[in-house]
Amino acid sequence: MKLQAGGMNMRLLLTHRRALVAAIVLFISTLGTSASAQVGGGNRRVVAQAESYTGDTFNYSTETPRGAHVITRVRPRPEWLRAVDDGLTDLFAVARKHGYRSHLNYADYTIFIAKPDRTRDSTGAYSPDVAYVAPSYRGSIYDQGGFIYAAGMAFSFDPCALVVAEHDHDFQRMANVVRYEGEHLVLYHNDRRLFQQTADHSKGGGHPILQ
Repeated sequence: MKLQAGGMNMRLLLTHRRALVAAIVLFISTLGTSASAQVGGGNRRVVAQAESYTGDTFNYSTETPRGAHVITRVRPRPEWLRAVDDGLTDLFAVARKHGYRSHLNYADYTIFIAKPDRTRDSTGAYSPDVAYVAPSYRGSIYDQGGFIYAAGMAFSFDPCALVVAEHDHDFQRMANVVRYEGEHLVLYHNDRRLFQQTADHSKGGGHPILQ
């Protein structure tokens, strides 16, 4: 009987190990799946838009500790997730100060973190930015010859989505970019008049809009 019990325990142990290995393989396989396959059908359009704007392929989808959606091309760093939460926290606080109530939940926002096209600005300062084709900025101080460098860009209002550049330090700057680009989304849903006045920086103005 002891031998039979031992054999049964061994079979159960092997079965448990096989299940664990299968779970690990499944987890690794999921990490390698494109972001568009992981998000809901309605958001696949947003992933496609972000990839079109940035030229990146986004491979990872996760959430911040506070529940914001984050989609990245490389495995997301914990500092990035904290920066997203910090930026949205500051944004929501100033929005509530202005009496805004709509779209002030972390889960309302999807943040794409893209590969920067430069990491230094013209003065040599650390400035991870993404290059975007922006005809409306032609002739402005931002024009780089048919495109602009931007630290971030809000590009979808439903769902609320924006792009920021990957940072390897100065994560407070990254949080600020999330907060500033998020202003456009909050204004769209709460103050359409001010949104229209401040949406296009080629006509002047900058961030922060809400103070």
